[in-house]
This record gives sequence, C-alpha cells and structure tokens, in this order.
Amino acid sequence: MIAEDFIARKRPSWEQLTTLLNRSQNSLSNLSAEELQELGRLYRQATSDLAVARRDFATHAVTAYLNGLVARAHGTIYRDKSPRLQQLRIFFTSTFPRIFRETWGYTLASFLMFLLPALVSFIIAYRDPDALSLLMPGAQSVISDIREGREWWLRINEDGRTASASSIMTNNIRVTFLAFAGGILFGAFTLYVLAMNGILLGGVAGAAQHFGFADNLWGFVAAHGTVELSVIFIAGGAGLQLGWSIFRPGLLTRRAALVIAARRAAQLLFGCVPLLVIAGLIEGFISPSNLPLAFKLLVSIGSGILLYSYLILVGRPRTSRQPADAVAPMRTSP
Repeated sequence: MIAEDFIARKRPSWEQLTTLLNRSQNSLSNLSAEELQELGRLYRQATSDLAVARRDFATHAVTAYLNGLVARAHGTIYRDKSPRLQQLRIFFTSTFPRIFRETWGYTLASFLMFLLPALVSFIIAYRDPDALSLLMPGAQSVISDIREGREWWLRINEDGRTASASSIMTNNIRVTFLAFAGGILFGAFTLYVLAMNGILLGGVAGAAQHFGFADNLWGFVAAHGTVELSVIFIAGGAGLQLGWSIFRPGLLTRRAALVIAARRAAQLLFGCVPLLVIAGLIEGFISPSNLPLAFKLLVSIGSGILLYSYLILVGRPRTSRQPADAVAPMRTSP
C-alpha cells in the first residue's frame, strides 16, 4: 500500500475528527453525548492510523500530520479540568442553550401539558367560579378573596421584600424540582405537577375575569410570569425526558438511556438556577409594587425576548471554513 492510497482511504475520518476538535473549542462540554462517542471512536482510529504510518511511511508528511492530530485529540480528551469559573462560563455560554435547543420538543410538550388544563380551568372558573373547587380542592378561599376584591399578593410587602423574594425563590425551586424529579416515575408525576399548576393559574385567572378583577391579577403576574413559567416548562421537559428514556429507550438499554437523559436533564435543571433567582427578584420587588401595568408588561416582554434570544442564539457553532493547515501537512512532496 502506498501513502497516497492510505491518505485517500483514511482522510475523511481525520477531517471528521478535526471538525469535532474545532467544535469542542478545547472543552468536551461543548459536544453532545453522540459527538463524544464519535470523538472517542475517531481518536482511537487516528491512533491506530498513526501507528501504521510510523511503520510504513516514517518519513512521509502524513506521519507528522497524524502525530499532530493525535496529540491535539489526546490533549482535548485527557486535559486537566478547567478552572471552575471557566467551566461555568462555558456551560452558560454554550452547553445550556445547546441542550435546550436539542431537547426543545420536551419543553414544548411540557408547555402543552400546562396550557391545556389551564384553558379548561379558565373556562370553568369564568362560567362558574365556585365550580373550581371540583378541580382544585381548597380553591374556595382564593375565590372568596377575588370576589371581595382582596389582592392577597400585596401581603408580600408586609414581611419586607428581601425576605419575600427569598421565600418566593424557595417556592419556585420546589415546584421546579418536583417537575423535574417526577420524571423518574415514567413522567407521570411531572405531568401531574404541570397540570395542577396549569389548573391553579387558569382557574384563578378565570375567576378574576368573571368578577372584573383581571387587571389586578395580571398587574401582579405579568412581570415575573414569563421567566417563572419558562423555568417550569424547561424543568418539566427535563422530567419528561427521564420518563421517556425509561418508557422508550430505543436501541439502548433502559439503564443506558436513563443515564444519558439524566445527564441532559440535570444540566437543564442547573441552567435554570439563575433564572429562578431572576424570577424571584422580579416577583418580590416589581410584581407587588405600585408601578404601572405598562411597565410590568414591558418587563415581561423584555425578559422574554432576552431569555429566548439567549436560549435560541447563544452557543451555536461558528460556520467558519476549515483552517488551511488542517490539510496542508498531507500534501506529498514532489
């Protein structure tokens, strides 16, 4: 076998390995689980090719090229861990938004499992507020407050807004964690958490609309609602991933499928932590304030645009041409 035949046969896999190394940007966290598996396979193959090249083409340029490629791949795979701050930067500027985009279908399913019960409870409560108790036990006290025009959410200010914001964050974290952890029960408890939260918001909104109290309610909910509900949908989608991996593992074993799904889901949940803090701060300081409804709607729209621009646009791979030096060493000498 001559060197040119060896290069022609092996070159596609070397270029594929180079592409993955360029995408990784020296951090494996930038690659998906499937890409990590492919990276390992291509690295082992390149190592084997280097051994063949050293044996059969010791003085050929391809040997030097493969030596550099294998060294680069080895450094990426076995490099020392990055400093914690750098890991966090990479996670929030690449890993988290990328995983969100890869699993957006689960987030959409989570949104629908919230929206549909919310619409049903809204219609029921709008027609007959007292009937909401059939869907949500204990709702009568909430209906009574709305009927009598009591804005119970203004009590947040009584304990001081800093303490209230902390309490709200704790409650949001609890709901988010329940939506996520419920996935281990084949996603059944996740669906329950999403449906009950949808029934609660839809029912209260329907009753408020019935009694002409809707402006007061949305004046409180509008500012923080976009971020808070988005976090619940993402966490619910993470929980549904767990349930689906158990129910339909595909070609993998259930254990292997669950491990892969759990890793993605845990990363989504971790990425939601700062969003929960933001939602809690807005709900504690802006939502119960006397600021105009127009300003609160502006906060809602603005936070939504910023959040989804980040999730959809940040961390996408750069579409730059492959560097010339990636293939130059393979040119044969005259």
